[in-house]
Amino acid sequence: MKRIIIIGSLISCALLAPTGEVRAQSGIEQVLKNIETNNKELQANAQLIASQKLEAKTDNNLPDPTLSYAHLWGAKDKNETIGELVVSQSFDFPSLYATRNKLNRLKAGAFDSQAIIFRQEKLLLAKEVCLDIIMLRQQKHILEERLRNAEELAKMYAKRLQTGDANALETNKINLELLNVKTETSLNETALRNKLQELNTLNGNIPVVFEESAYPATPFPADYQMLKSEVLSADRTLMAFNNESLVARKQIAVNKSQWLPKLELGYRRNTETGTPFNGVVVGFSFPLFENRNKVKIAKAQALNIDLQKDNAALQVESELAQLYREAKTLHTSMEEYRKTFQAQQDLALLKQALTGGQISMIEYFVEVSVIYQSHQNYLQLENQYQKAMARIYKSKL
Repeated sequence: MKRIIIIGSLISCALLAPTGEVRAQSGIEQVLKNIETNNKELQANAQLIASQKLEAKTDNNLPDPTLSYAHLWGAKDKNETIGELVVSQSFDFPSLYATRNKLNRLKAGAFDSQAIIFRQEKLLLAKEVCLDIIMLRQQKHILEERLRNAEELAKMYAKRLQTGDANALETNKINLELLNVKTETSLNETALRNKLQELNTLNGNIPVVFEESAYPATPFPADYQMLKSEVLSADRTLMAFNNESLVARKQIAVNKSQWLPKLELGYRRNTETGTPFNGVVVGFSFPLFENRNKVKIAKAQALNIDLQKDNAALQVESELAQLYREAKTLHTSMEEYRKTFQAQQDLALLKQALTGGQISMIEYFVEVSVIYQSHQNYLQLENQYQKAMARIYKSKL
């Protein structure tokens, strides 16, 4: 009789081995590095950010120079002519260019923050896919053990049915269990292939080598206040809003500076009846109408950013509290399952009791169903816990 692995042994071998934890951590990290390099959306977003930075710099460009020429002739004597050539360059007040340059540097920082948030979202998605793959592989391991057990019982009761030691009802019960396990195994294999395909897609459709079947070590943080301080100080969304706030305040300074006059310098050449005159063109433009209400607009936008930042801080803190409570509940449930598994009887003993006639087939399947369902529940809890902790520490990606 082949040894049937008890659920407690499966848990400790598949989930809690320290070497497996180290390998899983290393495996997931390497996958995330590859996805960061190969993901098409990240590559496209990098080009978008680069274009936005260049576009912001164009706001500080000089306007195009102007060249005009006028040729006039007399109404009575067309031989009397006057020619005028004007070449000029207009520009804003010099200090405004320095202010805009500072604004552009702040905008570049804000664009980089947006890119970091986008990258974090993609890597978090990829990590969750990796965690799902690990869970599916652990489920596959359990289903393989369950399938071997069902096949052994099916063969044994088929022989008993021939010798008259078993009835058709018991044999049909076992065959139905065998069919159920085969169906679950097939669904598990399909789900695992789909998750691996999803991981390849995130990697730019480049095949990913990820063979881990154990989760990384993820201890539960007991001190919530310390965790809260760490997470809020490193949250990428709040950092992005801080950069947006700096941009908005600098935009106020830029709009205020736009009340300064615009300047124009140029060269002018007049020719009257062949006699040339050379001179300098100097002009001023006073923005009495063009800049109206722009300072008020910039102040309103800055206030809008500040209010969004305050709301984002509340949202981040609320999300953290929810994730922490979820992770705590999951962690507590996992510990309860572990204690129960340690005191649980061996599946092999149940099988011996069945074959020895000490328990009925119905009693056997009731006990086995509870054990396997408990194992599946534990794997689901572990997966949800790992995902909750990944979301809590997403700023470390």
